Amino acid sequence: MSVTEIPVVDLEDLSSANLQRQERASQAIIDGFGHYGLVYIRNHGIDQDLLTAFYDAFLGFTSRPLEEKEAMSRPDIWYQRGWTPPDTERAVVAGGQPDFKECYFMAPEPVDDVAAQEYPEIYSENIWPEGADTFKRTYESIGHQLHEVGLYLLRGAARALELEPFRFESAVYGGPHVTRALRYLPLNDTQVDTGILWGEEHTDFNLLTLLPGGRFLDPSGEYTQRPDADCGLYLRTRPTDDHPHGQMVQGMAPAGCMVAQVGQQLEILTGGKFLATPHVIKAPKTPAFSRVSMAHFIHLHAHQIVGPLPQFRTDEATQAYSPPVLAGTYGMKTLVDIGLAPPNALDGLGYRHYDRLGDMRAVEDGKG
Repeated sequence: MSVTEIPVVDLEDLSSANLQRQERASQAIIDGFGHYGLVYIRNHGIDQDLLTAFYDAFLGFTSRPLEEKEAMSRPDIWYQRGWTPPDTERAVVAGGQPDFKECYFMAPEPVDDVAAQEYPEIYSENIWPEGADTFKRTYESIGHQLHEVGLYLLRGAARALELEPFRFESAVYGGPHVTRALRYLPLNDTQVDTGILWGEEHTDFNLLTLLPGGRFLDPSGEYTQRPDADCGLYLRTRPTDDHPHGQMVQGMAPAGCMVAQVGQQLEILTGGKFLATPHVIKAPKTPAFSRVSMAHFIHLHAHQIVGPLPQFRTDEATQAYSPPVLAGTYGMKTLVDIGLAPPNALDGLGYRHYDRLGDMRAVEDGKG
């Protein structure tokens, strides 16, 4: 299957007063998000020079001594800000291989103060290494640009589904959005071409993921072209009668385009009309090559309900995506599933004051 079959959404079509151009964008969203779980985006406005400057700064951070990076590692907030070391996160449906990447998380948008009290880990304040002004400045700027692109695309998705124009966009304001910088680690001679992946197959648990494009690095650390035609992003299409397990398609964006992927939250809201993208990152077949990339994750606000919207609430969708749950709770459960949050994080859900009566009775019994 040719990667050119994946639809391209031109953001200028979304903003056009020409109804034919609007319809073209809407159809691309329906086809792309419905079958592939993914679209390419043209005329997105992301500053590529700024993106490269950020990757330069990020590589400067990842080259620091381990103890400096560990100072930015925060397991107490489930690695939702700062540095995540390799071999930390795992895919839910995983083969058990080590995690061949290191990451840095930050939030480029203001967060909801009330939600930050209720969900302190996923609404944490950003943390920054010392002496990294360029890293911080370029990271925040690119993250904000990606968020704006995502909001615009969500507005187009609502129009394509014949929903009220801001149905998705209004549900994400103040949400726990994060931007993630990744450095995929080089494989050695004994690891290449052995089935080791840079990222095991998984779906994102958020609403929408924006991928502006990464950079490969050769063994000397210089930016380079893709070392072989097979490495990089692959996605699994929606199952069909002819392909009950879907088809694996290489996600290689056309020149000047970036990628937008459907997350689990958007799949659930649409009752499965849009498909969360199962995707995998294949490592090069040449040793010592690495890659830097970035992903921006747009989330529903923690107070939003994750369940099919009324327009998509068929019996089948209700059975498939029940029970509905708060987005904040949904996020906590997923972070436990992928190994970033400890299992006892779920103990914070529900009523937490059952010991009050016991304490009161103990005092009463003491008086007796």
